[in-house]
Amino acid sequence: MRYAAPALLAYAGVRALGLLVLAGWAAAEGESAHTLLSARWDSLWYARIAEDGYGYTARLPDGGAHPDLAFFPLLPALERGLSALLPLSAPDAGLAVSAVCSLCAAAALFAIGDRLHGRRAGVTLAVLWAALPVGIVQSMAYSESLFTALAAWAVYAVLTGRWVWAGTLAAFAGLTRPVGAAVVAAVWLAAAERFRRERRWEPNTAAGVLLAPLGWFGYVGWVGLRTGSPVGYLDVQGQWGNGFDGGLAFAVFIGEHLTGSVIGGVGLLAGVALVVWLYVLCVRRGQPLPLLAYAGTVVVLALCAKGYFGSKPRLLLPAFPLLLPAAVALARWRTAASATVLTLAAFGAAVYGAVWLHGSGPP
Repeated sequence: MRYAAPALLAYAGVRALGLLVLAGWAAAEGESAHTLLSARWDSLWYARIAEDGYGYTARLPDGGAHPDLAFFPLLPALERGLSALLPLSAPDAGLAVSAVCSLCAAAALFAIGDRLHGRRAGVTLAVLWAALPVGIVQSMAYSESLFTALAAWAVYAVLTGRWVWAGTLAAFAGLTRPVGAAVVAAVWLAAAERFRRERRWEPNTAAGVLLAPLGWFGYVGWVGLRTGSPVGYLDVQGQWGNGFDGGLAFAVFIGEHLTGSVIGGVGLLAGVALVVWLYVLCVRRGQPLPLLAYAGTVVVLALCAKGYFGSKPRLLLPAFPLLLPAAVALARWRTAASATVLTLAAFGAAVYGAVWLHGSGPP
């Protein structure tokens, strides 16, 4: 823990800055920062599940329906457990989970960066993740921090040959978000690569491979049983207007902006190009297969899914391997220069997060 202390302290400092700016902005606007963080959008759905269990469906004016089965169960289960043990409401329990798990995620990012490129790269990677423009989500009663902590430690377990831990963490990640499939992909592809090299299965590796998909398939299977359809979870996602179409809907959305608000369309194209370029850079820099498999799956699922397109920056938040090339480059700079860049990024993220949550925010 002492070895990782600089990363954790720097991460906590960036996130504290974001919260301070948000609190000041909210006070100036006559709003509650606590409400913005704990009681809007998905936070309300998680809290409702924690308090009442599954079974609620929101009826829309156009006749559509939004069932709560779209939300995976681990975060509301933790909210319910904490609320039973401590004098916390479900939303406040969600904030507590995010606070602890965001630090756990930062520790995992530090461990990965340190193992691959040294301590400075590990610290820088954790700070860059904190200073993402949508980094405020890490402090909300959302599942991103919980998922990223589980996913990052699962990837680290694969890198260090702890296959049972990798499979167990992947299973819990699969109970957290649909993108838990990305962690399963990382475990499976890394195990397949090991088998290709060694031409034999170790018992621990096989156990990790078997454990990894249990959470994701378990929840999807349970939804299928509850809805009476083997594709019940896909039907639920369809009711929310979500689903995987290979990016067609997103391409149409970008095209509409290019023919309407050209600046918006160009901005969207630039954002997609940046994500793709970062992934290509990760490949060219020879990142280990588990990181490439995980990040690639997160990117594909985020960019090629239908749904509310304003969510895509948030959906890309767990794709931390994309930040590794920048972290390595900054770690090689002089301390004053890299600290200046990271400080500017932190202030930019703090202001952007406050503006974002006072506007459309993360649906």
